[in-house]
Amino acid sequence: MLNAMGKAAKQASYQLSTLSTAEKNRALLAIADMLEANSQSIIQANELDMSAARESGMTEALLDRLLLTPARLFAIASDVRDVCRLSDPVGQVIDGSTQDGGLRLQRRRVPLGVVGVIYEARPNVTIDVASLCLKTGNAAILRGGKETHHTNQATVKVLQQALEQCGLPKAAIQAIDSPDRALVAEMLRLDQYIDMLIPRGGAALHKLCREQSTIPVITGGIGVCHTFVDDNVDFANALTVIENAKVQRPSACNSLETLLVHQAIAAQFLPELSARMHAVGVTLHASESAMPHLQNGPATVVAVAEEDYSDEWLSLDLNVTVVADIDAAIAHIRAYGTEHSDAILTRSISQADRFVNEVDSSAVYVNASTRFTDGGQFGLGAEVAVSTQKLHARGPMGLEALTTYKWIGYGDDLVRP
Repeated sequence: MLNAMGKAAKQASYQLSTLSTAEKNRALLAIADMLEANSQSIIQANELDMSAARESGMTEALLDRLLLTPARLFAIASDVRDVCRLSDPVGQVIDGSTQDGGLRLQRRRVPLGVVGVIYEARPNVTIDVASLCLKTGNAAILRGGKETHHTNQATVKVLQQALEQCGLPKAAIQAIDSPDRALVAEMLRLDQYIDMLIPRGGAALHKLCREQSTIPVITGGIGVCHTFVDDNVDFANALTVIENAKVQRPSACNSLETLLVHQAIAAQFLPELSARMHAVGVTLHASESAMPHLQNGPATVVAVAEEDYSDEWLSLDLNVTVVADIDAAIAHIRAYGTEHSDAILTRSISQADRFVNEVDSSAVYVNASTRFTDGGQFGLGAEVAVSTQKLHARGPMGLEALTTYKWIGYGDDLVRP
C-alpha cells in the first residue's frame, strides 16, 4: 500500500513542481473555501475523535491539541489564504556568478519533492502541511495518530476534492488512514519516494524516527522552554510576560516550562509570582532554593522532581528555581533545554547580549514571551514544524524550509579545458 502511495506522490510532485504561482494560489483558495463549506462534516468527525480520546483518558493538554472548533477551523482556512499572499520561493535565484571561463552559474530554489509528516493529536497539521507543500510544489504523505483518525479522513477528503476541482492530482496530498503502527516503520524506509521526513509529536516518536528512518529527518517541536528573570527587571512587566508564556496556550510546544529567577530578587519577586500564578490557576513546582519564598504564598506549590526539568508539562504547571546569576541560568538551560525557545527578562543590555550569544536555541527572546515561536507570528504563514536541529532548517519552518536548490550553468558551447 505505501509503495503505491509513494509512487503516486512522486508522480504528483513532478506536476506540482512545474505549476506557476497563480496556479498554486488558485488551488489554495479552493482549499480554504472548501474547508469552510465543509466545516460541519470535519467538526462532526472531530467530535468522534474527541469522544474516543476522553474515554481513553487523554490529558487535557492533548485534548486541547486535538480539538477543532468552528473558530479554529475558520482560522486555519484564513491561514491558508495567508499563504497565498506570501512570496513563492520556488524559482527564486539565491545567488549567481560568472566564472573566468565564461560559465554563468545560478543557484535556484526548487521543491524538495515528497514530504512525509508523522504527527499525533494535531489535526491542524494536516492543513498546515498541505498548504505549505502545495505552495512550494511538494507532494505530501501524512500519517496522523489514531487519536485524529476521523478528523484526518474528513479533512483529507476535502483537500483532495479541492485539488481535483483545480485539475491537480489528489495524490499530491495523501494520508495513511490505517492506525497500524507497523505502517510507521514501513514509512520510515520509503526513501525511494519520500525526500524529507518531519515527525511532530513526543520524544519517543522523534527517537524512533532518528534511529530507524532511512530518509533525512527534521526533528523538533519538543519545547522545554525557559525564561530567566534577571535582577534588573520591572516586576509587573516581567509577571505579565511570564503569565502569557505559561497561560496563553499551555499545551503548545513554545509555552514556558521552567522559570529561572536571579537570587538577588527571589525574596521579593517570588511571592508576587505566587499571587499572579494563583490567579490564573498555575501549580508551581519549586526547587529547594525557591520553596522558602513560595510556600507561604497563595499558589499551589509542590516540590519539583529532577525529571520535571527535562520534560514538557504542556499544562498549567511551572517549574521554578532560583539561580545565582546569568551563568547559572545559562548552564541550567544547556543541561535541560531542548534548544527550542528561551528568554531573558532584563533591563541590562550587556546581560541581554550575553544571553542571546550564549543560549544556543532556535529562538531566543529578550523581554518577550516564548509563545512567539510560530510561523504565523514570524510572518512565515502556517508552519510545517519547529525545527530544533541545525542543518537545513531551524526554528519555525515556513516555505523556504520546504525547498532546496539546484545549480544551473549557462554557457556558449563551453568545454572544460
